[in-house]
Amino acid sequence: MNVSTILIILLIGAFATYFSGDKLASKVALLFSLVALGCSIVLLNNYSAGENISVINSWITQPKISFALNADGLGLAMVLLTAALTPIIIFSSFGNEYKNAKAFYGLILFMTFAMTGTFLAADGLLYYIFWELALIPIYFIALIWGNGDAEERRKAVVKFFIYTLAGSLFMLTAFIYLYTKAGSFLIEDLYKLNLSACEQLWIFLAFFLAYAIKIPIIPFHTWQANVYQKAPTVGTMLLSGIMLKMGLYSVLRWQLPIAPLAAKEYMNIFIALGIAGVIYGSIVALRQKDLKKLLAYSSLAHVGLIAAGSYTLTLDGLRGAVMQMIAHGFVVVGLFFAAEVIYRRFETREIEALGGIRTQSPKFTSMFLILVLASVALPSTFNFVGEFTVLYSLSQVNIWFAILGGTTIILGAYYMLRMFQHVMLGETNSKTFADVTLNEGISFVAIIAVLLFFGFYPKPITDLITPSLETILQVINKN
Repeated sequence: MNVSTILIILLIGAFATYFSGDKLASKVALLFSLVALGCSIVLLNNYSAGENISVINSWITQPKISFALNADGLGLAMVLLTAALTPIIIFSSFGNEYKNAKAFYGLILFMTFAMTGTFLAADGLLYYIFWELALIPIYFIALIWGNGDAEERRKAVVKFFIYTLAGSLFMLTAFIYLYTKAGSFLIEDLYKLNLSACEQLWIFLAFFLAYAIKIPIIPFHTWQANVYQKAPTVGTMLLSGIMLKMGLYSVLRWQLPIAPLAAKEYMNIFIALGIAGVIYGSIVALRQKDLKKLLAYSSLAHVGLIAAGSYTLTLDGLRGAVMQMIAHGFVVVGLFFAAEVIYRRFETREIEALGGIRTQSPKFTSMFLILVLASVALPSTFNFVGEFTVLYSLSQVNIWFAILGGTTIILGAYYMLRMFQHVMLGETNSKTFADVTLNEGISFVAIIAVLLFFGFYPKPITDLITPSLETILQVINKN
């Protein structure tokens, strides 16, 4: 078995879901997502056993384009994140009804197919194709099944689509230029290029525009909060839990190794941009009255810290960034699902209109509290492992970076606990809050189990990703 198997399963699953009809669509989508998860676990075992699970085949001769999928530890970690979150996201949606469900769930699986391909692609043009394919499903998911006024939703989604597409065109231009130099789009050939400092700077900036918009890094973040709010919760989970990781992953896989001189020369600037996102996201989150918008700006703060860690060019920074990517994926999906559970009962996301849930649903309150504490990086949670490692790497570059980056913990604890107080505590709400259903409970327990298990024992993930990150650092430091 090789890694193309998981792509085939997801692609077949997308079409099978669509043709299964509205009544069976959700169940068929869940089945194929679970098969994909099982396949990814088998691939991990084969990789650990030393088998070659990568794929490289000639695809187009002129220009020279290969169907190349590389499965190293870093790529597999991101594939496992995608494969694990997708069934949780699909299962969490069972409490909602969607018009044209077959198209809705088919788009989810197709988006998962494209994101998985992005994490595995080892040919620049193939990578670009997967990158752009992932944008199409989320555009329709947010536009058709989103929340709020249709015209406002359309404006937010179209802005996101055009903004992201425009940034990607700069990346495509960079790949075309690299092809003229290497005569190939294969990543191993691009790594071997001996580009001048000026060439590397322009390549670095072209990649940065694409990735900064997708992550997002300020000042390229203006699409994020509105799209997160207007998209259906499943779409928000896909965006925040997986899709933004495409940008963070690509910084490590493509940007830094191809343009290392620019990365070293302007390291402090890009670390500063990441930390600025931490502070800005945290401050704006303090002022939010809508629960989904608060979580959106909280996510902006956390990914800013991840980006800052990536640009430290240290093993601890890269390793901490990947650990935090995975941890953030699970915790942000859990938090947005909690917001959806509240909306199902109270039909509002206004924080001031909530409160008193604790007395009606102690189980939900306990699970929500664990997710909130994980979000603020409480020791023994997975997020603490990633954030501590990133902050340590920042201290190796400049102690002030670590101090300023650490505000994500201080400010995060303040606005998240204040939000929890307003939403969950206080007098019993006049509206009835039904206790969590079995489906909802299973989704929460699965997420919390991952956050606590790897909070106590992160070694399996560090062992998986470290060799790949060391290889990337060797390429960065070859000059």
